[in-house]
Formats: sequence, structure tokens, C-alpha cells
Amino acid sequence: MRTPHFLAATAALCLSWTAHAGEVYTGVGTHGLMLGYAQPVAPHVTLRADYASAGKRTRQEREEGIDYDAKLTYNRIGLFADAFPFAPGGFRFTGGVTFNNMKVDMEGRGNGGTINIGGTNYTMTANDRFNVKIEFPKTTPYVGIGYGHQLSTGWGFVFDLGASIGKAKVTETHSGPNLSLASQADIDRELAEVREGAGKVKAIPLIAIGFNYRF
Repeated sequence: MRTPHFLAATAALCLSWTAHAGEVYTGVGTHGLMLGYAQPVAPHVTLRADYASAGKRTRQEREEGIDYDAKLTYNRIGLFADAFPFAPGGFRFTGGVTFNNMKVDMEGRGNGGTINIGGTNYTMTANDRFNVKIEFPKTTPYVGIGYGHQLSTGWGFVFDLGASIGKAKVTETHSGPNLSLASQADIDRELAEVREGAGKVKAIPLIAIGFNYRF
């Protein structure tokens, strides 16, 4: 009966990997600041999870009689699997999924000027609003390449280049004494122009650099 030998071998393997308890890492990149944890599960495979945030940024613009407050929000949680084809080298392929809160809110308010919506001019009073939201999917697949997170000890260097694949969704709201009377056909034409520009963005790129410590 070989069960004891099998159990012994399994226990030895588990102890071998437990000896490499894991890794914490941090970095900065296009997705903001990042903090994560990585755990090797095989000689050529590491699993990771991290949180990244660029916080909220606000920018004021004025266009066609509208004062815009553009608010960018970017936070995400990522779950990844790293494969090291040339282990013990640090080069890797990475796949996974990201859970995103990435959107741009364009909040427009009137200042007495006129704007062109879908080919028609409308006068904006101080109580008129024209808001556009560009929002990326909540869940997106991730593919990329990188360096680091391989089985080792002590301090190390990490680098990532990849993208979360997904297309943005564009919506709008409008209100006020004048814009509430705007033609739906004009609104649809205006949104079609915005979607045409946002539709060209089909991925959220990622470039990040940082360091890790494996204990």
C-alpha cells in the first residue's frame, strides 16, 4: 500500500513551498500607487493580488459656452497568474482579471453662452446642466508581460507592461429651463460623436515599476 509514501511526498512538497511564505510588493505607474501580495504555487508559477489607485483628479475646462468640471476616477483590484518560461529568470507572461472603478465625469454648467448640441445651438443659463460620463467596464481581462515575482528571497525589482481589455460606455444627463427642451435627436447625435472618440479606446494600458520583498 503506497498511501503513506504519497502522503509523505505531498507533505514534503507543501513544506517546500511553505518555506517561501510569499512576497509583498509596491510600485507606481499609469494606474497610480500599487500595493500587493504574491505567492508561488509551482516552480514556474506565481499567483498575485494587488490594489492600485490614482485617486480622483479634477480639471476645469471651458468649451462652446460650457464650463466643465472633468473628474477622473481610477481604482482597481487585480488578480493575476505569472508564468516564468525561463525560470529561474525573472521574465514572465501574466494573465488575470481586474475589477475597475475607472470613469470620467464631465459636469457642464451654463454661463449665459450658447453651445452646439448635435448641430443645434442652445443658450445655457446658470441653471442648465449638460453632463457626460465615460465609464470603463467593471470587470476586464488582463494580459501582459513583465519582470519579477519569481521564486527568490530578499529585495527585488518588478516591472509590468500590459492592458485590461474593455470598451468604454458613454452616457449623458441634461437638465435646466433650456436644455430640458433640447431635441432628443440632437442629444443622440452629440453622444454619437463622443462615443466615436471613446470607442477607439478598447483597452486600459498599464506600465508600472516597483520593488518587492520576499520573506
